[in-house]
Amino acid sequence: MALVAALEADLRALSAEARRRYPAVKDGAEHAILKLRSSSSASDLSSNDDILRIFLMACGVRNTKLSVIGLSCLQKLISHDAVEPSSLKEILTTLKDDNMVLALSICLRLLDNNRLPSVYNTAAATFRQAVALVFDQVVSAESLPMPKFSSSSQTARTGSVTGDLSQNINNSGPLEKDVISGRLTMRDTLSETGKLGLRLLEDLTASAAGGSAAWLHVTSLPRTFSLELIEFVLSNYISVFKILLPYEQVLRHQICSLLMTSLRTSSELEGEMVEPYIRRLVLRSVAHIIRLYSSSLITECEVFLSMLVKATFLDLPLWHRILVLEILRGFCVEARTLQILFQNFDMHPKNTNVVESMVKALARVVSSIQETSDESLAAVAGMFSSKAKGIEWILDNDASSAAVLVASEAHAITLAIEGLLGVVFTVATLTDEAVDTGELESPRYELHPSSDNCTGKTSRLCISMIESLWLTILDAFSLILSRSQGEAIVLEILKGYQAFTQACGVLHAVEPLNSFLASLCKFTIVLPTDAERKSSIVQSPVSKRSEVQVEQKDVIVLTPKNVQALRTLFNIAHRLHNVLGASWVLVLETLAALDRAIHSPHATTQEVATAVPKLTREPSRQYADFSILSSLNSQLFESSALMHVSAVKSLLSALYMLSHQSMTETSDSVSSASRVEPLWDQVVSHFLELAVHSNPNLRTMALDALDQSICAVLGSEQFGEDPTRSRDTTLDVESKSTELKSVECVVLSSLRGLYFSAQKADVRVGSLKILLRVLERCGEKLYYSWPGILEMLRSVADASEKDVATLGFQSLRVIMSDGLPTLPEDCLHVCIDVTGAYSAQKTDLNIGLTAIGLLWTLTDFIAKGLHHGCQVEKGSGFSNVDTSPQQTNGEGVEEHVVSNSNKPDFEARTQIVNHEKLLFLVFSLIQKLVDDDRPEVRNSAVRTFFQILGSHGNKLSKSMWEDCLWNYIFPMLDSASHKAATSSKDEWQGKEIGTRGGKAVHMLIHHSRNTAQKQWDETFVLVLGGIARLFRSYFPLLESLPNFWSGWESLLDFVKNSIFNGSKEVSLAAINCLQTAVVSHCVKGNLQLRYLNSVMDVYELVFQKSSSYTGDTATKVKQEILHGLGELYVQSLKMFDDKMYMQLLGIVDLAVKQAIISSENFETEFGHVPPVLRHVLEILPSLGPPDHLSSMWLILLREFLNYLPRFDSALPNEEGEIKQSTTGHRASSEVSEHKADVLSDKTIPTTRITSNMFAEKLIPALVELLLQAPAVEKYILFPEIIQNLRRCMMTRRDNPDGSLWKVAAEGFNRLLVEDVKICSAGGDTDLKVSKTARMRIWKEIGDVYEIFLVGYCGRALSSNSLPAAALKANETLEMALLDGLGDVILKSTVDAPREVLERLVLTLDRCASRTCSLPIETVELMPAHCSRFSLTCLQKLFSLSSFETENWHSTRAEVSRISITTLMERCEFVLSRFLIVENNLGKRPIPTARLEEIIFTLQELDRLTIHPEAASVLQLRPSLKNILQEDNRDSRAHLLVLFPSLCEIVLSREMPVRELVQVLLRAVAAELGLKKVSLSS
Repeated sequence: MALVAALEADLRALSAEARRRYPAVKDGAEHAILKLRSSSSASDLSSNDDILRIFLMACGVRNTKLSVIGLSCLQKLISHDAVEPSSLKEILTTLKDDNMVLALSICLRLLDNNRLPSVYNTAAATFRQAVALVFDQVVSAESLPMPKFSSSSQTARTGSVTGDLSQNINNSGPLEKDVISGRLTMRDTLSETGKLGLRLLEDLTASAAGGSAAWLHVTSLPRTFSLELIEFVLSNYISVFKILLPYEQVLRHQICSLLMTSLRTSSELEGEMVEPYIRRLVLRSVAHIIRLYSSSLITECEVFLSMLVKATFLDLPLWHRILVLEILRGFCVEARTLQILFQNFDMHPKNTNVVESMVKALARVVSSIQETSDESLAAVAGMFSSKAKGIEWILDNDASSAAVLVASEAHAITLAIEGLLGVVFTVATLTDEAVDTGELESPRYELHPSSDNCTGKTSRLCISMIESLWLTILDAFSLILSRSQGEAIVLEILKGYQAFTQACGVLHAVEPLNSFLASLCKFTIVLPTDAERKSSIVQSPVSKRSEVQVEQKDVIVLTPKNVQALRTLFNIAHRLHNVLGASWVLVLETLAALDRAIHSPHATTQEVATAVPKLTREPSRQYADFSILSSLNSQLFESSALMHVSAVKSLLSALYMLSHQSMTETSDSVSSASRVEPLWDQVVSHFLELAVHSNPNLRTMALDALDQSICAVLGSEQFGEDPTRSRDTTLDVESKSTELKSVECVVLSSLRGLYFSAQKADVRVGSLKILLRVLERCGEKLYYSWPGILEMLRSVADASEKDVATLGFQSLRVIMSDGLPTLPEDCLHVCIDVTGAYSAQKTDLNIGLTAIGLLWTLTDFIAKGLHHGCQVEKGSGFSNVDTSPQQTNGEGVEEHVVSNSNKPDFEARTQIVNHEKLLFLVFSLIQKLVDDDRPEVRNSAVRTFFQILGSHGNKLSKSMWEDCLWNYIFPMLDSASHKAATSSKDEWQGKEIGTRGGKAVHMLIHHSRNTAQKQWDETFVLVLGGIARLFRSYFPLLESLPNFWSGWESLLDFVKNSIFNGSKEVSLAAINCLQTAVVSHCVKGNLQLRYLNSVMDVYELVFQKSSSYTGDTATKVKQEILHGLGELYVQSLKMFDDKMYMQLLGIVDLAVKQAIISSENFETEFGHVPPVLRHVLEILPSLGPPDHLSSMWLILLREFLNYLPRFDSALPNEEGEIKQSTTGHRASSEVSEHKADVLSDKTIPTTRITSNMFAEKLIPALVELLLQAPAVEKYILFPEIIQNLRRCMMTRRDNPDGSLWKVAAEGFNRLLVEDVKICSAGGDTDLKVSKTARMRIWKEIGDVYEIFLVGYCGRALSSNSLPAAALKANETLEMALLDGLGDVILKSTVDAPREVLERLVLTLDRCASRTCSLPIETVELMPAHCSRFSLTCLQKLFSLSSFETENWHSTRAEVSRISITTLMERCEFVLSRFLIVENNLGKRPIPTARLEEIIFTLQELDRLTIHPEAASVLQLRPSLKNILQEDNRDSRAHLLVLFPSLCEIVLSREMPVRELVQVLLRAVAAELGLKKVSLSS
């Protein structure tokens, strides 16, 4: 920290200086150094009293050097806030009286030591702080209101004079206002501290005057230093001079005398070098006295101000004048100071008009601009520009003396201009304050302007200032504005114009207002000469635009100054439009000239100097200026709606005094309905006359003016205040204002008459545009004129011109979007008729389509009343309709209820009937449109009709629904069906779009709609789709209607006819219509069974007529029916009974057999399942019978088993086959008889299904269904399923490359594995299945494994060179079958008989014996996968024989006993066979397969451990068995069985074999308890 380091250095110097004479000071300094090192901040220093005490001690020693050091350190502590406030008293006590005088005198004497700047600066700073402390103590001791004022004249400069003004206003505090108002009383008694400060002030004043300071004992003091201190005290301790009379006397008699003398003296004692600085100090002190003490020092301040004003025109140095101008400028931009000065002097009859003198002095300086050079003007503009950007204007250091002179002159002029602007803004600010405080009324709201209202103190002040200053300010401003071109200075002056003019208007100062306006208008635009003015009256601006070439003198150039002046004029006119009066003439003349300039093709801004035709010029800045000015011009006249009546009269009088081209603005002033009567006929008759003029430009202008006039009248507040216009409330037509009704009818009748009487198309188009804008802006306010408007729009619908029809329809859209709530109820049917007319017109197709959509909007509005109709009928007993309130428009519904609450029931019912009639009127229009020749129109009508019913069907009563069904829906269906059947099938040619090679070229039409029949089919499809959506939403409601069943039967006839005779799209739509009706509601349980049966009958009929119903459409229809059938069954399975389920299976059976017969070559040609069969496979998983139809599982599965290929005529009569369970047999026979009865009258093909590809897809679905079936039915069907799967698996022999055997094998394996898992987990344990049935199942399983594994797996079958991936997949499947048999079935708790278990183990043994049974020559040719299959089977035998502690049960033990015997025989054979082969081969290598087999066998024998029960069946001597059992060493008893063979093979020449045999022999020795014995022992 720098402060700590500086203090430590001072303490060391203090210790060194006091080493000999002042040991106490030395010790204290050293102690303070130690304390100082533990301090790191100013707060730590302030809390340490030892540091402060040593410095006070040094000040108390009578040694100059020690005192200087002590004072310096105290100054550092105080400047860094390192002294507690409580310690200041002790410091002052140390320094006061003699000590203070001594300390201050020491500092003053040090000031003379100019050789050391650091000593000088330290002493000066210390003295200044001491003076501040003294006067702070004076304020505290005398209990003055505030210790200090911050009111320096050197406030920060902002970017503009208005900113400086607002800143100075904000800086004027409440205490300063108290001082100014004189509410603080003065006293003449002083405390000791006050006397001390007074003596100090007198010494400072004496030294500033060149005398000696008696109390400070100083003969001389630098004048600049004394003046600085005096200025500091004057500006910061105002309350001292305001309250303490002795101080005020010193100020009045000594300080003011000193300053007056200094102002008069031409040179000072110090010479010419310090003259500017001393002058600045003197002027600043004078400024403080004038600003802060003018209320008490009237005479002195008046002298000061007179001297300052006089200094502006005396022959003084330029820098002196600049200093004076800065002071005067500061007074002008300080509103409070200027207000006080004007009140104390100018408004006082005995005093001089000092403010007026100041303003004239500043204006005199500004007037010197006429004699200055262009460089000075440019410098002034540059200063304002820099200030606007927030940059201080600084002259270059290397500037010449001429440049310095120019800059100084510019600076003086700038200060004078800113002073004048400050005066103007002060007047404007004070005027605004008078308005805010209620002394004045704003010109926008004053009803009777009068100058007598200016009775308040502030308003009188403002009036006096304006009357005494306006002429001087206006001359100066006009001079500056005429000579200046800089943007920033022009903006500032124009701001002054605007502020002063608005203040004059608020204060009703007519002469200054008119004078300023006249001056401002001179700078807006260069007005043409008299001759040009006359020619301009004859020619309209439009005719001027037709000129192509003009002379240079006709070019109108708008400079940036002109543009800004025009904007200022607009601002003034907006603010003062109520008080301008006769001044409007001057404003409007200027605006007329502006209008000519805007519309002139030769007008330009200063950036473009050449006259170029307007249509050929590129966009640039001048067009932006013109656009802005034109907008401001329009806004000015639009604001006439806010003017008082007297102001409007003045404006109209001024307009009528101008030329004919001001006609368009006249309409803007007619903005209130109360003023229409006396003005409308005169204005509008002129417009209508011009609207039929031969000149198209005049017609356009007249139509625009008529548009503005009508909108202005209808947009007035009087129309908005009319009683509620909602059609849902009772309207008392007779109580409406006759005047309002006549105004509305008269205004719009002129427009209607113009349309019907116009002969030219552009006039009719223009009148429709006006109507459109009227509806957009004021449509909600209309009531009486709707019949005429609708009649006009109805006639437009029949117009042949496309533009006319488009505009009329746009108006209709506006009515539909925003005007329906305000439309009278008796006009709704007319509105519907008009909308229907636009829907049926053939001028524009898009209009027709959009109009149909508007009919939907109309029904939404009408449906709000239908809701109440449902409420009424509900009370009469009808409760089947959903009458829950739907708040489409909550407010309207609520109001409707309230309005109808007081009506009789008959009236309410009449209103409901009216709504019904309106709705049916819409339906009738749509029904006509459905028969339209244009497909787009009729299709849109169909969509709209059903969307309306779908949206508001819950609001229709039963009678309305009956009318809709029999009068609209079914006739619409019949018409569309008839047209689709009888329309032409000839192909259409598209619209001719050109020629090529002499032949016409037509637009292409898509093949799906290139005939009339196809397009009517599309309409028919839409009708069926709409009916389907209605059924989905309202079928329960429709079902409750009387005679609906007959309508349903009619619909069924339409559907049947559409399916058999219609196109593909129609057929699918018809099926979807039925499907939607039943599926949507059967799941809810509210559908009668007869509807479901009727749909099933239709579906069945389609498949029964297979011989006559073929082709691509039939195939698509059958696919859709099958898909719908599956969905229908899933959604309504609880409703199905035996008969319906049999019907369902019959339909599926017909579909499968017909598809097989009709698509015999489909798989050969395309390589995939036919589409119909594919849909059968898709729905098959969902056809499982529900719980109440469990007996149907047998029929379902047996039905689909028939679709699997069968290669033998009948199954072999297996031995041991026993009858099925009684329950299952009885259920199956009954269902079979039921099926026979149901399908006895149907023609079903009996062809056997031979399609392998269909069977491949069918087998997984059948397996999944069987796993889902109940246990009883599942085990009844198990043998049949396995037999069919076996037949499919046997196809590997004839077709090893096919997929059928693979799918069957996978299904067989999954079926057994899943079933075994269920049985092992405890499932089906309570199922009572006969032993014979289980025997039959296991016998079938054993047959499959034996036939397929032994006969077809692990063999080198003939194949068409399958790829490696396919071979690998086949091998994986074989391994999966082995895993299922060896790891799942034989290791689980199955109930298979021992004979079956032995048979399965024997099957594995037979498969494992292939490698060792083959001759040597054959083994070498055997594929690798055959060897791997054989070894896997051998491994399964080892696995079944081994003992596993985790999963051991009775079945597992039985299998282990069976397999260990077989395994020992197999191992004995492998070992003996290997010896034979090795002996026969001699030195030839043994085949790899044999070697792998013997090694695998020996390794598995080493790892094998068996259960004691398995060991008990081995062929061992009983004594040996007993020994092994007693010692619990029978887990490897199998090695003892093979011991002889192992002894023989130990001599094999194959090293791996010998090593493995040795390991086994050691294991045998260990099993027998034999140990190696040493001979030496």
